[in-house]
Amino acid sequence: MYESSSVAALVKSLKAELHRYPVDGKLPSSRAMVESYRVSPVTVSRALAQLAAEGLVVTRPGAGAFRARPRKDTARPGDTSWQEIALSADGATDAAPRAVDASGVLVTLAAPPPGVIEFNGGYLHASLQPEQAMAAALARAGRRPGAWGRPPVDGIPELREWFARGIGGLVTAADVLVTAGGQSALSTALRALAPPGASVLVESPTYPGMLAVARAAGLRPVPVPVDSDGVRPALLADAFRATGSRVFVCQPLFQNPTGAVLSDARRPEVLRIAREAGAFIVEDDFVRRLVHEDAGPLPRPLATDDHDGVVVHVCSLTKATSPSLRVGVLAARGPVYERLRSIQVVDSFFVPRPIQEATVELVGSPAWNRHLRSVSGQLRDRRDTLTAALRGSLPELDLPYVPSGGYHLWLRLPDGTDEAAVVSAALRAGVAVAPGRPYFSAEPPAPHLRLSFAGVAGQGEITEGVRRLRTAYDEVLGQDRR
Repeated sequence: MYESSSVAALVKSLKAELHRYPVDGKLPSSRAMVESYRVSPVTVSRALAQLAAEGLVVTRPGAGAFRARPRKDTARPGDTSWQEIALSADGATDAAPRAVDASGVLVTLAAPPPGVIEFNGGYLHASLQPEQAMAAALARAGRRPGAWGRPPVDGIPELREWFARGIGGLVTAADVLVTAGGQSALSTALRALAPPGASVLVESPTYPGMLAVARAAGLRPVPVPVDSDGVRPALLADAFRATGSRVFVCQPLFQNPTGAVLSDARRPEVLRIAREAGAFIVEDDFVRRLVHEDAGPLPRPLATDDHDGVVVHVCSLTKATSPSLRVGVLAARGPVYERLRSIQVVDSFFVPRPIQEATVELVGSPAWNRHLRSVSGQLRDRRDTLTAALRGSLPELDLPYVPSGGYHLWLRLPDGTDEAAVVSAALRAGVAVAPGRPYFSAEPPAPHLRLSFAGVAGQGEITEGVRRLRTAYDEVLGQDRR
C-alpha cells in the first residue's frame, strides 16, 4: 500500500514537470530521481512504467527515459446506444435471464478509498500473505526445465497429485483438473452440470459470486435455508422434489457467510438425498486452509465420503495466499470429468505453466506450513478481537455463530433496520462493510452485515473499525427516530 502511494505521488510530480523537457528530450536518470525525490529505485521504475503506458514518456534500454511525442487527437466516440436494443433482444427468449449483477462480488474486490477500514474484503491483508515465499517460489519455478512450455491441459502431474492427497478418500490425481482459481472452477462446474433455464439449488444465504456465476450460465438459483449445522436436509429434499434440479452447490466447511459447518449427522443425509435425486453436489471447499488455531480436528471433505461420483469438489489456494495466485482444482469421478475438462479446454486451454510450477514450489517448501500456522493464529486473534469489540460496542447486533475457520462474521441487524442506510453511513464514517442482501437469491428474512477480519492491517484497526461502525449505526438510528 505504501509503495503504491509513493508511485502515485512520483507520477504526479513527473507529469507536472514534463513541460520542462522538449519532445524527445531526456529526463533525469533513475539515480538522479532517487536522490531528488527520496524514493526507492523500484518506485522510480514503476512510475516510469506507468508514464510509458500512458504514452507520456518513452524508455530506451541503456539510454534512459525521454518525453514522448504528443498523440494525435482521437476520433470522437461513436454512438453505441444501438447495443441496448441488441442486448435486450438477445435475452428475450432465454429460459432464464443472463444479465449479471456483479455488485455483490465487486464489494469484496474493490479497494476502499484511502483511510477507510476494509471490513468488506475477501482476501488476506498483505501483511498476512506469504509474499517472500511466493516470490522465491516463482523465481525457482522460472528456472525449472520446461517451465515456460505448454502444460498438460489437466494440469502438471505434481500439482494434481498434491491436491488429490489433500482431498483424500477415493480421489486420485487422475480425477483432478487444475483451474484458474475457485471462481473459474465454479463457473465450469455449473455450465457442465445444468443446461440454461434449469434450477440449481443453493444454500441460503450464500456467496454472491456463486449466484452471479449461476445467473451468467442462465440458471435459476433456488434457495435452501441453512442453520448452525449447515443445510437442512428435509428442506433440501423438498427442493429437489419441487424443482427437479440436478445440482446442489454447498460449502460444508465454514460456510460463506454464516460460518456454519455441516454436522456429522447431516453429511450422510445430504449425500443420500442428492444420490436419490440423481443429482450432483458441487462442494466448494474454499477455506479449509484458513482454519483457526483453536478449531480442533476438521471434518473431511464431503468428497471423501462419496463412493458414487455424486460430489464435484472445488478448492483453491487463493484465499490462503494472495488474490493473484489463482490456482484451484475441480475433482470429479466418472464421465462428468471429461465434460468438465472439455469446457475448460474450450474456455481457456489450460492454466499457465509458470503459475502451476510456482505453486508446486510454494507448497513443497518449509515456508508453506509455517505460513499456514502463522495465519491460523492471526485469524483466531483477529476473530476474537472483532467478536469482543462487537459485543462490547454494538450489542444490538445479533452474532448467532462465531466460526473457528474462515475470515468473517455474519451479523443480523434488528428487524426494520435499513441495511443500505447502515452500509452507506459506515462508509461515510470511514469503514467499509458488506451488505447482506446480495447473499440471498430470494427475499432476505432480515437485514444483515458481513464483516471480514482478514483484510485489515491488524487488531488495532479492527477496534477502530467497530468504533466507526457504532457511529454509523447511531446516525441511522437518529434518522429513524426523526
